[in-house]
Amino acid sequence: MSVRRCWLLLMTMLSGLLLSACDATPPAPAPMLRVDQALGGMPDPGFARALEAREFQFPQDHGAHPDFATEWWYLTGNLSAENGRRFGYQLTLFRVGLHPGEVTRDSDWRSNQVYMGHLAISDIAGGRHYSAERFARAAAGLAGARVVPFEIWLGPWSLHADNALFPLSVEAQHEDMGLSLQLQAGVKPMVLQGEHGLSRKSATAGNASYYYSFTRLPTQGELRIGESLFGVKGDSWLDREWSSSALDKDQAGWDWFALQLEDGRELMFYQLRTKQGGVHAYSRGSLVDADGSVHGLLPEQVRLTPLRYWQAGDGTRYPIDWRLQAVDFQLDLEVTALLDDQLMDHSVHYWEGAVEVTGSHRGQGYLELSGYAGGP
Repeated sequence: MSVRRCWLLLMTMLSGLLLSACDATPPAPAPMLRVDQALGGMPDPGFARALEAREFQFPQDHGAHPDFATEWWYLTGNLSAENGRRFGYQLTLFRVGLHPGEVTRDSDWRSNQVYMGHLAISDIAGGRHYSAERFARAAAGLAGARVVPFEIWLGPWSLHADNALFPLSVEAQHEDMGLSLQLQAGVKPMVLQGEHGLSRKSATAGNASYYYSFTRLPTQGELRIGESLFGVKGDSWLDREWSSSALDKDQAGWDWFALQLEDGRELMFYQLRTKQGGVHAYSRGSLVDADGSVHGLLPEQVRLTPLRYWQAGDGTRYPIDWRLQAVDFQLDLEVTALLDDQLMDHSVHYWEGAVEVTGSHRGQGYLELSGYAGGP
């Protein structure tokens, strides 16, 4: 999502990786925080900032940008087995710069770059959401990125392509779940979000990211739940973003929608919420037509109405069902969570899960919710 910037939390949580003994064991987890709490401070001013539109360079921009504080390769998708059993999945690999500049490499273990990953599978028929987190320093082969051949890896979790990016192989195995998928480029071109790829999050200079998406990637492969293997196919969505910014003082969190409609269109919209409960003026999105043409979406063009809430164990209430209206584009959609509990209950705390779309148009997608406060 366009504002997934976990810099402050990861700076605190992962700096121990650079100070600990030379092994792959991570330090004890930091206390769980909401994403908005993690974004209360700014990265070191020595990092580069997203100040103006740039000319993207490929395949280089598919790889890492260590001059910036953080970036991510964010995959979500809806998949089905041959018998119709439905699954959602998320795999996110984050790169975090602990401080800017080069590091004197007097040891294979010394690095100022750290990677964190989130893996999740929603088993709709089984009624269960599985998730895991891992992290490692970008040293001694534990984690890293390269452009040719393309690869982003974090232990056994990786994105790999023999060419620039597609076909993209996705491998991620954990104790009770796993993915082995191949994503094809499909017919939709890359979408540069925001202003030719510059996605501003507020009026503050540099509070922005460089952001592009692939909104419909034909996907097939194998998914594992416990010891059960499923051949699956469906569609994925890839978001790529890098940034050195944090939430503005008046921003509380966001509601992010990535929807693939059966008429061939895709809709992305993130609603930034203010601490006073309003919609922030820098909420943005895009609607991609079947032919690949892109329409920018402003907050006055999209009306979001929560329809149903789910309450987590800590008392936090998440709006997991929504009505989304975009009158200019004849859209009146109901977005419904396929599972109520799709909570990412890790060092960074947020709800993200597979959704179904009904109403004026049918489809599927993913929803992310952050910055909601817990109960008493």
